[in-house]
Amino acid sequence: MSANPLFEPFQFKSLRLKNRIVMAPMTRSFSPAGVPTAEVAAYYARRAAAEVGLIVTEGTVVERQAAKNDPDVPNFYGEALPAWGKVVEAVHGQGGLIAPQLWHVGAVRGRHEDYKPQPVDSPSGMSRPGKVFGAPMSEEAIADTVAAFARAARDAVRLGFDAIELHGAHGYLIDQFLWEGTNARDDAWGGRSLAERARFAAAIVRETRRAIGAEVPLIIRLSQWKQQDYGARLAGTPEEMRQWLEPLADAGVDIFHCSQRRFWEPEFAGSELNFAGWAKKLTGKAVITVGSVGLSGDFIGAFGGESSQPASLDALLERLARGEFDLVAVGRALLADPQWAVKIRENRTAELNDFERSSMATLY
Repeated sequence: MSANPLFEPFQFKSLRLKNRIVMAPMTRSFSPAGVPTAEVAAYYARRAAAEVGLIVTEGTVVERQAAKNDPDVPNFYGEALPAWGKVVEAVHGQGGLIAPQLWHVGAVRGRHEDYKPQPVDSPSGMSRPGKVFGAPMSEEAIADTVAAFARAARDAVRLGFDAIELHGAHGYLIDQFLWEGTNARDDAWGGRSLAERARFAAAIVRETRRAIGAEVPLIIRLSQWKQQDYGARLAGTPEEMRQWLEPLADAGVDIFHCSQRRFWEPEFAGSELNFAGWAKKLTGKAVITVGSVGLSGDFIGAFGGESSQPASLDALLERLARGEFDLVAVGRALLADPQWAVKIRENRTAELNDFERSSMATLY
């Protein structure tokens, strides 16, 4: 099938993309002491030069003591900000557009035994259902966290970023408030319904929107699955999904970035729509689909050492052409091959690179 649907322009507010391809955020841990290097800037610039429409950076953390669990994950405050300015300059210099993904890992602990900053932020002192390790966040901690996201977003606009993405997926802090399994609060930040548990996410969205103004596109990445439980689901029905997404749309989200392990899987029985398709149907907002685009196997297998080979895009292109989703995020395929978008446009599929686990160990 022709790849033309991927290469149609997309415009929303101040964002004018030359095509529908988004580089998905992928944690790289190549920023010593949280400061991006010239190599990080070059890594993103290579993708911008090779026709990626929008680059979403790796997760970069807001200013909270335990916002990250890896010392070499980049910060988005303090001395890291001038370095991020150089990343923006490098990407813009290649004709690309870029958004930071603003992140707080919450209670998810990392692999570095000697890096465990305290106190850990979490809604109810749980890292996963039933695993209590500490105290719930106080009202003061919640307010400071909301402000930290807004402050980071304001700094991003000042540095020249083209959009903002909030990381609200995969079992990290925002998602921990959304998930009944980790949010047992009985105050205004908890509740039995998704609409009630969405208040924390909505507060961050609302303050971020105030910080960046009306014209800068605001994206939020969401998922049903969690790294603590790949089978977890926040919404079991379209109505529950509406309760989840509508408060965020009302608070100021422009684009929903809908993370699935495999984009082709339907979200609910009786419909072929995937997560992104349902988000678009329920909210009327623009959406990004993501999940094993262009590769066999999913990324969970990659952590276990599995390699993946290039796969057909026909099903993706058919769904994009009929408007099921607006943008397509590509992760591991772009990690392994900076020229992926060019090769797809020029039908040079035989030249596409396989993905190997070793791809995660370099800034190729």
